[in-house]
Amino acid sequence: MALGLVAPVVRAESLAAVRARIEQRVEGVVRLKARLLVGENNAGYLEARGALAAAEQRVVTDENTDRGLVYAAIAAQNKSAPEEVGRARASKLAAEARGGEWVQDRNGQWRKKN
Repeated sequence: MALGLVAPVVRAESLAAVRARIEQRVEGVVRLKARLLVGENNAGYLEARGALAAAEQRVVTDENTDRGLVYAAIAAQNKSAPEEVGRARASKLAAEARGGEWVQDRNGQWRKKN
């Protein structure tokens, strides 16, 4: 999605609303990670690591859509690219991951965090 299209969407619905939706999904995301069905990829998004039921896929899709909106808003403020923001966030998410959860390193290799 182009930055020019994302920024107006975020302004229209407010970044606070996007972040509120992310907060509402935290428990569901944590459960998916604990069950090793998803991991944090090196772009700052959730990625399926196993078969997902429709409701689980919806959580992943909704989470990634909202993360993309947040990354685009931050990028617009910092005059950078959303991909840069996502990669920076990916490093933090990997560092914050619980032991045993899937994380993807910069080179694209998946591993379970120690």
